[in-house]
Amino acid sequence: MKLNEIRDNKGARKSRVRVGRGIGSGLGKTGGRGQKGQKSRSGVSVYGFEGGQMPLHMRIPKRGFNNIFARDYAEVNLGAIQKLVDARALDTKGVIDHAALKAAGVGRGGKDGVRILGKGEFSAKLSFRVAGVSRGAREAIEKAGGSVELIEVVPAAEKAAAKKNSKKPRKDA
Repeated sequence: MKLNEIRDNKGARKSRVRVGRGIGSGLGKTGGRGQKGQKSRSGVSVYGFEGGQMPLHMRIPKRGFNNIFARDYAEVNLGAIQKLVDARALDTKGVIDHAALKAAGVGRGGKDGVRILGKGEFSAKLSFRVAGVSRGAREAIEKAGGSVELIEVVPAAEKAAAKKNSKKPRKDA
């Protein structure tokens, strides 16, 4: 074998097919798309279309539903709050609410407020103003000498509906 005889294996490099470059190329004129019709045109996307037959995604049974009234809480465990207190990343002087937890790096998201869950060890004496708290978390907070105040949060969906329904009174001419 000589250096000038080194070649790729046959079929290792496949050349790109250039369609629509004359009848002699074998893929000229219609470019392998057949004659006329929707699929011969450009910009066609018929994904999931089965020629008029009911498509598979519509034939199979559906399960479950999406609850539009579900509340979206940022869930925070007591163990995470205790870690913040130990690291002095959370101000323990005032009342701890959603904004304070967000600023500390927990309690992200939650359009309808924050809900405290009881996972983890908790020993700090803190007072909370939150939208929700689990029974175990409430017991752990009160056992440590803290307090929990629940606030009524209007869900984002209800706010949007109220805003849509509140129309300004019309001035009659």
